[in-house]
Amino acid sequence: MNPLQQLTAYATIVIKEITRFMRIWQQTLVPPAISTLLYFVIFGSLIGKRIGQMDGFDYMDFLVPGLILMSVINASYQNVVGSFFGAKWGKSIEELLVSPTPNSIILLAYITGGVARGVLVGLIVTGVSLFFTDLNIHNVAVLASVVILTAILFSLGGFINAIFARTFDDVSIVPTFVLLPLTYLGGVFYSIHLLGDFWQRVSMANPILYMVNAFRYGFLGVSDVNLSFSYGMIVFFIVCLFALSLTLLARSRGLRA
Repeated sequence: MNPLQQLTAYATIVIKEITRFMRIWQQTLVPPAISTLLYFVIFGSLIGKRIGQMDGFDYMDFLVPGLILMSVINASYQNVVGSFFGAKWGKSIEELLVSPTPNSIILLAYITGGVARGVLVGLIVTGVSLFFTDLNIHNVAVLASVVILTAILFSLGGFINAIFARTFDDVSIVPTFVLLPLTYLGGVFYSIHLLGDFWQRVSMANPILYMVNAFRYGFLGVSDVNLSFSYGMIVFFIVCLFALSLTLLARSRGLRA
């Protein structure tokens, strides 16, 4: 395929992905806003008043960046795993794989769809947060870059999950037993400075910790982890998952009957 044909194939898949989640917006965009609203009410308004401050900031202000990024993580992951596994289940993915479309274009298009949903959900949740606190932005460039990189990373994670999944039950295993614990233990609700030395070192193995702290730096200007190191770790995980995704696509593992 020449570059124009590749661009056309990429745009076609991206438009399909965006149209898909926008068509069922009641299922893809509304639930994250409602669940995050409950987090704000319970953890922010009720429990937050008892906690007081965290790292020198009102607990609600400390909590908001983590909850926004958590919604981005879930949305980007769920979009790709649901869409790609659905295409695999319906056998339509086989038609795409036998076409001359390069695997890299297929992967990039699905990632873009996941990023689009993740960013849109993040904006919606940010709007919800304005009912509870006034957002002070320290660095817009950091906020935008971290959101996009995070959405890319978890879109790749959803893609890999979809490739290995054999049933719809398999799609929910990783979010339930891997993604959810990593999110809750990734510094969304607390500073890792509250932990002992041993558990701080354990926390450093959690990739979500770097994303949450980098994103929090964009809002508050503080982070439990060095910002440059956080970016390095996020990019490292993206490169690893991207290479793995391309390898799995090339081998067509679990994709063809």
